[in-house]
Amino acid sequence: MNRSQLVAQIKTKQNYLCVGLDTDITKLPKHLKDSADPVFEFNKAIIDATKDHCVSYKINTAFYESQGLKGWESMEKTLHYISDTHLKIADAKRGDIGNTSAQYAKTFFEVLPFDAVTIAPYMGEDSVRPFLEYENKWSIVLGLTSNAGGNDFQQLLVSNAYPESNMIPNLTQGNTEKRLYEKVLEKVASWGTPENLMFVVGATRASDLEHIRTIIPDHFLLVPGVGAQGGSLEEVSKYGMNKDCGLLVNASRAVIFASSDTDFAQKATEVSAGYATEMKQYLQGL
Repeated sequence: MNRSQLVAQIKTKQNYLCVGLDTDITKLPKHLKDSADPVFEFNKAIIDATKDHCVSYKINTAFYESQGLKGWESMEKTLHYISDTHLKIADAKRGDIGNTSAQYAKTFFEVLPFDAVTIAPYMGEDSVRPFLEYENKWSIVLGLTSNAGGNDFQQLLVSNAYPESNMIPNLTQGNTEKRLYEKVLEKVASWGTPENLMFVVGATRASDLEHIRTIIPDHFLLVPGVGAQGGSLEEVSKYGMNKDCGLLVNASRAVIFASSDTDFAQKATEVSAGYATEMKQYLQGL
């Protein structure tokens, strides 16, 4: 799914909700646990319940990989069940040396029909480049995350100098300093375009979104943290939206585990519809 198709879906459905399928097998309703594939049966019901109220699904691969081959099969069946009208994201956070990243890209863009994959950029351009070579696919790079340990590195002040040598610049020589996450956004944005690059920005960092938009005004942002993690949809929309909306706001546990009983799908419909209704008012004028 390319950018124009994604924007069209947002405008047609009047929402920018991404439902996260972080399907923890230990939290499934009891009545599903005796089925042949409880994870897929759960996901199928969630997709049916939410498809009219979202534009994207994000599959967190860790919850499937941890179950071995059976989990991988559940993930594949889930992926193929999702309609092509929805952006399909592999939340895999890959990123390695070039030839290894090329294999990861092949996995998620060829072997599996995902539209996008999340990427950790710490190893630099050659670790991201193989993903960017695919047409009509998205690389979603970690920008500013909302986890407690995010401050360990992302908020560190670093020199704004790029010496021609690869030596670390001397911060005592009057060089301008920026936060590390700002440098990541600036540098990674130069590797691709708003047509194939998105960035992850946590919802609990909503106060930073206005500043982030001065660095990457046109890119889409994947924003986790609304719902169970306490992020404000109103603030994210106020500070993060651009002329094309430019947001995919992810909700996982708040939607898929709204109930642990036989009414889990009905509750997922209610919660996702609530998000979609709120989003519609923020989209007025686009």
